[in-house]
Amino acid sequence: QVFTFNTVEIEVQPSVKVKNGDRILIVCRADISKSTDFQLEHHFTIFKDHKLVFMTVSDKEDLQYEISAARSSDTGEYECTVKADRKTKSSNPIHVWVTGMTKPILTAEKKEVLEGEVVKLRCELPEEVPPLHFFFRKIKVNSTPKEKHVFELHRNFSVVEFSVEEGDNILQFDCFGKRSVKFEYETSEHSNKTLVTVREPFIKPTLNANPSSNITEGDRIQLECSTVVARMHDIEIILQKNKTILNSVRDEKFLKYSAVATLEDSGEYLCKVEQGRASKTTKLNVIVAELFPAPILTASVSKLDENKELTLSCSVSGFQKANFSIFRKSSNGDIWLKNSRNLTMKVNVNDTGFYICKAEVKGIVKISKPVRINVYAPVSKPTLSVVSGLPEVVLGKPLWLICRLAMGTPPITFTFYKGNEVKKKVLNDTYATFLDENIRQNDKRGYKCDARNNHSSGMKTSNILNITVIVPIKNASLGSIPYGEVEDGGETAFLCSVKEGSWPIHFRIFRKTDHEVLLFEKSENADRIMWHKKAMTSQDTGTYYCMASNRANVDVKSHPITISVILASWQKGIIAAFVLIPITGAVTLALWWFLCKKKKAKGPSIEMSGSTLATNMTSEKLTRQHNDGDYYSGSGYIEDSENHMKSTDETKGPDHESAEVEYTEVGVSTCDPHR
Repeated sequence: QVFTFNTVEIEVQPSVKVKNGDRILIVCRADISKSTDFQLEHHFTIFKDHKLVFMTVSDKEDLQYEISAARSSDTGEYECTVKADRKTKSSNPIHVWVTGMTKPILTAEKKEVLEGEVVKLRCELPEEVPPLHFFFRKIKVNSTPKEKHVFELHRNFSVVEFSVEEGDNILQFDCFGKRSVKFEYETSEHSNKTLVTVREPFIKPTLNANPSSNITEGDRIQLECSTVVARMHDIEIILQKNKTILNSVRDEKFLKYSAVATLEDSGEYLCKVEQGRASKTTKLNVIVAELFPAPILTASVSKLDENKELTLSCSVSGFQKANFSIFRKSSNGDIWLKNSRNLTMKVNVNDTGFYICKAEVKGIVKISKPVRINVYAPVSKPTLSVVSGLPEVVLGKPLWLICRLAMGTPPITFTFYKGNEVKKKVLNDTYATFLDENIRQNDKRGYKCDARNNHSSGMKTSNILNITVIVPIKNASLGSIPYGEVEDGGETAFLCSVKEGSWPIHFRIFRKTDHEVLLFEKSENADRIMWHKKAMTSQDTGTYYCMASNRANVDVKSHPITISVILASWQKGIIAAFVLIPITGAVTLALWWFLCKKKKAKGPSIEMSGSTLATNMTSEKLTRQHNDGDYYSGSGYIEDSENHMKSTDETKGPDHESAEVEYTEVGVSTCDPHR
């Protein structure tokens, strides 16, 4: 029994989009191929949005699932799965959309409320499935409805509160819902309208001004605020002007406020009655006419030297009968000077500041605008110096100058000069600085500064400040005499020099072996220095270099040189003598021994050669004797021959010692016995 699923299909009747309340029929069909006609048990499962909604077992190859009255909650993705034996196959999903939502139901917790209370509302969408959006509306006659929105993720109802405000009499409320379907919003119809009646806990307050709302400065003004309440508990009356609370009462229905009127009292007053959340207000505009204008303070001069006289005068335009006082303002309060319209005094620098005058009429006090008085002490002679201290600057570096004053009332104008050229003007209190970045090596112009303020004495000028320009060291070099090698015990002269640099220059000479050793240092008003190192030893062998610096505080290092200490000539002679004398003796002894040995070997050979030669010569002599008649003694001849050979051997030098001995065969005749 072999079978296979061809297809599993799902179908929605009458349509995939139906109205709320319509009948829906979901049909699931399985197309199966079999090897023979045998019976199969089919397990049908219908899912909506991947959640199980229906399941059954049948021997048929199709299934019908009916929804008699569709609701919006039935909207979703439907899918059918069929399982037979050990094989399972699912259909493609199909989306069903049930349009329209159920009508929401709105209920109010109270049908009658007081101003300041809240109305609690509940809106429900029966048979709808969250998430849902709820919209509540508060409707007033001749006004735009106020709306509140609530999103409910897990409930099909929502609850909100609306506050009842002043002026709310008869209120209507309704609600509606929305839901999201395939990125679109579907909206329900509006609920029933719920009517809520509003009662006033108290009437709108009344605010009155006595004797009138139009008064003059100096008159007393009295404000009264009252209301009628249904319940006295927790009621409060507040009087305000420009958001400033002037007076308040609690658990009373009447408030009074009284004051002497001034121009500042003109404006709008507000009376507010509060009870719980309820609040009602009443406004009243009060106009206060001016009794007299503010006084005017004048000064004989606003800027003057110390120890000079200053006159202050106070007046009120068109009004003479007033009490005047003159004050100097201070951070700790106004300082009284005199009860008069005029004040004359000799001033010092501490009198600098703001002055005012006050005028009083009928208890009304008015203050003039402040007048600024500046008292100046003369500037002292300024002092010009370098910020770093010493009157010098390194070539290429900026020069900061500062001009100071021991005395002088600010503001002070400082002027800097380089030579006779104005470089900078600064307005400051007690000092000023100047930066010169254009420093040249041969610039001989001096600096000065002057200072002035508003004192009549005029300007003061500092002494001229001459600046020393320090040229940094450049190109240090080190040499030596002799150069490279020096005999042990000899003297070496080291010369350290620089190409340029301001004097004095500090020279240092180092030897570098395993570590750096300072050998010599000295400061000179010169661009070079000579150092003699006497009695050089082998320990002085090494690398030497020098460093040079001046007030520019930059160390310049030379290239290194190498010095080797070698043996002196007399040391070499001694060493040669000690080495050659033993060698010469040994060679002489060896030569003597060799010659002696050779002489012992030569003696017999020469004698034998001599005998043979003598025999031959005797025979020859004897033969020649018969022929030429000459006669030689044989023995004498032999002796002469031996003597000649010996002398020959003795005259041989060392070069002849190795020569081979020549031998000559001679014939010797028999001696005549008679001769």
